[in-house]
Amino acid sequence: MRRTTRHRGRLLTLVAAVVVAFSGLVVRLGQVQLAEADGLAARAAALDTRTVVVPALRGRILDRAGRVLADNRTSTVVTLERRVLADDRPAADAEVRDVAAVLGLPAADLLGRTWLCGEPGAPGAPACWSGSPQVPVPLATDVDPVRALALVEQPGRFPGVAVTSTPVRSYPRPEGALAAQVLGYLGRATAEDVAADPSLTPDELVGRAGLEQQYDHELRGTPGRTVVSVDPRGLVTGVVSRTDPVPGRDLVTSLDAVVQASAERALAAEMRRARTRGWPADSGAVVVLDPRTGAVAALASAPTYDPNVWTGGISAADYARLTGARSGTPLLSRATDVGFAPASTMKPASVAAAVRDGRSLGASYDCPAVYRIGDRDFHNYESAPQGHISLARALEISCDTVFYQLAYSAWQRQGGLAARSTTPDPFAATARGLGLGAPTGIDLPSESAGRIPDRTWRQDQWEQQRADLCRRARTGYPEVADRERRSFLTAVARENCASGWQLRAGDAANFAIGQGDVLATPLQMAVAYAAIANGGTVRTPRLAAALVDPVSGERARVAAGPAHRAPMTAATDAYLRAGLRRVVTSGTAAGAFRTMPADWPVAGKTGTGEVVGKRDTSWFVSYAPASRPRWVVAAVVAQGGNGSDTAAPVARAVHLTLRGLG
Repeated sequence: MRRTTRHRGRLLTLVAAVVVAFSGLVVRLGQVQLAEADGLAARAAALDTRTVVVPALRGRILDRAGRVLADNRTSTVVTLERRVLADDRPAADAEVRDVAAVLGLPAADLLGRTWLCGEPGAPGAPACWSGSPQVPVPLATDVDPVRALALVEQPGRFPGVAVTSTPVRSYPRPEGALAAQVLGYLGRATAEDVAADPSLTPDELVGRAGLEQQYDHELRGTPGRTVVSVDPRGLVTGVVSRTDPVPGRDLVTSLDAVVQASAERALAAEMRRARTRGWPADSGAVVVLDPRTGAVAALASAPTYDPNVWTGGISAADYARLTGARSGTPLLSRATDVGFAPASTMKPASVAAAVRDGRSLGASYDCPAVYRIGDRDFHNYESAPQGHISLARALEISCDTVFYQLAYSAWQRQGGLAARSTTPDPFAATARGLGLGAPTGIDLPSESAGRIPDRTWRQDQWEQQRADLCRRARTGYPEVADRERRSFLTAVARENCASGWQLRAGDAANFAIGQGDVLATPLQMAVAYAAIANGGTVRTPRLAAALVDPVSGERARVAAGPAHRAPMTAATDAYLRAGLRRVVTSGTAAGAFRTMPADWPVAGKTGTGEVVGKRDTSWFVSYAPASRPRWVVAAVVAQGGNGSDTAAPVARAVHLTLRGLG
């Protein structure tokens, strides 16, 4: 009994010791897990984990009827785990060559992707991989799924190779509509992008132009995060945690794929016809918008391109073609980003300006073949006298000399050469009031402001260029081979050195007919004519109509832009609308619209712009139906000849499409 008691005492002592030791361990574990958990986790994450961003599915871009203009399609991608490269580079290169042979692709292309851009030995971009070093290397995208399947069926021969499906941006071209410049494209985020937007990572694709850029934040959504564990070599060993991405919202636009395709086809067809008549017709644009709301139905630009060229990464050759002058810089939108001399399409604004200057709509004005200002003769385009005519008739037949007289008399009343740069000018003020000389505010990331060359502009330009002008006044232009041109340029430099800040009488005369230094984009002219068509309201054009959550279906309307009243009375507006209708029924555009259906009456104005060193620019800006306008169509073709010969037929074809919409 005593022996048993001694053994029990020893056992209890041992148990007590174990309990004490275990209690200490528990306390320490609790201290580690509770008190020091945050610090240890942070140190562990810093030492052996990495966060990989999982991009969200990008929102689609739709036209007003729900047709998809920008979408996401599935691409078959062959990847290689980075550990294969880290373990044995020569063996990995041999394996990659075998993969290329199975896929029927150049081995050099796949081998380039195994290098991170910037590391020693890497080829230049875009051949190298510019993405994250924590994800498998994408050797090839858009591969044949059947060939790719042969790779995963032989894991012993192709260790570390996997085949995945990933979404890539695509542009389906509904109804044949490209809309390349208005849609834009995607590019990988740069260091500057990430610095400007901390939510971005270098692995994400962001909008680089057009609607893709303008609404990038809404389309991009919220990326997910996957925390992975890595070994000392930086290779992934497991997944610690995962947060799923939230898809971007769909962008519903006011674009109409049917109208967009019609505008693109009509522009291309008439440019081809102009070339058969000997005109270069090297670029052009069409704008279609609703004058009641400012909603844009089409923005066509030529030359153009297939936006799918960006899908999966663009080659250096394709990028050079899109940006090169020899191919006409197709990336550039001639509808919004390029200003043209508006020529006679400016004349309705000049009529409104003359009325503001005190001229009567009921009076008649002389239309001689030539109007002399100082020592210079200003001619009618056709050099034919028409006698005394109304302002409406001057619009109808596009009599230049009537507008020369209106502008010259206004210039004299303003003080002529003695006028200050701040002297009010009704012609410049009316043009600005109709939306010219400043960006329209359309929801696109880039837009030309055009140019209204008033006295303030001339003063600014002279101050910026005076030193060079005066230097040329002294040295001339010895590099110019033609003696007559060399003398002319030197004389101009001397005159501008002395008084280039002045608004001369000839400048005012040219402004009234949309020539000289004035520039306007097709979109600006469409906005100005929309104000005439809708009764005098200048509206901000808009492309976006709504943003839609793809999960909940919640729809958020995109607000319209600001609007203001045009600087003209209701009587002037009614007068202009009557005159613009006569242009089409019996004036300069009558031939192009002779067979237009009677139930779709068109009103508009032709323009033929003279450009130094180039051929004439062809314009036609219009709206229909003339009695209750629903659509404005502006068309321009650089080096396309007369407005009635090239631009007017473009607009006519688009109007026929609009008529069919009902």
